[in-house]
Order: sequence, then structure tokens, then C-alpha cells
Amino acid sequence: RCEIKRGDIETVEYLTKEELSRIEGLTLRDGSMLAAARDMFVFQAYTGMAYSDMQAFSLEQCRHEGERLLMSGQRVKTGVTYYVQLLPQALAVAQRYGGSFPHVAVQTYNRNLKRIAEVTGITKRLTSHVGRHTFATWMLANGVPLEHVSKMVGHTNIRQTQRYAKLLPMDVYGQFDKVMTATESPDNKQSKKR
Repeated sequence: RCEIKRGDIETVEYLTKEELSRIEGLTLRDGSMLAAARDMFVFQAYTGMAYSDMQAFSLEQCRHEGERLLMSGQRVKTGVTYYVQLLPQALAVAQRYGGSFPHVAVQTYNRNLKRIAEVTGITKRLTSHVGRHTFATWMLANGVPLEHVSKMVGHTNIRQTQRYAKLLPMDVYGQFDKVMTATESPDNKQSKKR
């Protein structure tokens, strides 16, 4: 039997903004198990919460700090502290469920996510982890430092978070574009404008 230690998995699936938009835009019957799975997945994608932490979530745990709605807590599985600011998309989903989510077995949740992937034409293996990975990857892609993302998702060590950084080669190439722009002579910039 082969054991994979926490943080050793190299390939991490995440959704693009377009793929998440397809899930968000999916019309489902209110109160259905598919609608709940879709909403919980969207919540994970905008908070980075693990499935077990989302199941323990309550809006009552959040506190206002100016315009921000913040929450910190210990992860259910590891006891590591995480920090979340509820983005408007996550807040809207939480409010739809009265501030906490229905209790659903993770197997049922993942089975419904598989059905959602089929309906939306997403070919990636959609699981609860993909929502969390989507959040972490988007944070890194938007310039949030690795150490901060690690605290947001409550990783036990920075190595776990580094898996997400490996997924962004286009961002690395984008840095070369910045250097090229900065090093171009004024003459070259003028000829490009013409």
C-alpha cells in the first residue's frame, strides 16, 4: 500500500474563471442536492475553506471590521489557524442558506459535483478539493504572497502551498514581459506605437 503524505501530491486541479462562471450560472431547482453542491463549491472557491471547515462554518462566527467581514478559526482536521475574508460571492451563498450549510456526506457532495461537471462540460475531476485549490491558485495568480495564501487556507506548512505556485507558468512568463517593457529603449517604444 502506498501512502501519500499531506502536501506531497504534485498535480493540483483548479478551475479557470470561465469554468467557475459556468458553475455559478447553472440554473438548478432551489433546495435540490445539486443546487446545494453547486453553492457549497462556489463558497469554497471564494473562501479556500476545506470541506470539513465549511460544514462547521457559521456566519455568526464572522466579525465586521469596517467594510470587511472576517473570520478566523482552527481547521477541523489539523487544528491549524486559518483566516478568511468573506468576498461578496461567498457571503451571498452563505446568506442563501441562513448562515450555515446543510450537512451532506462528502461522498454525496463529490458525487453531485461530478454531475455538475458533466452538465457544465467541465472535463476536470470536480471534487471539494478543487474549490479550495481554485481559491489558492487565484490568490497566487493575483499577486498574494505565498505565505499569506498559506495562512488563508490554514496549511500546516508552506510546502503545501508551494504546490499551487507550480501551476502558474504563464505568470512566470508574464514577468519576462514586464522586464522587456522596462528595458526597452525609448526609441523602440516609439516605433511600436506607430
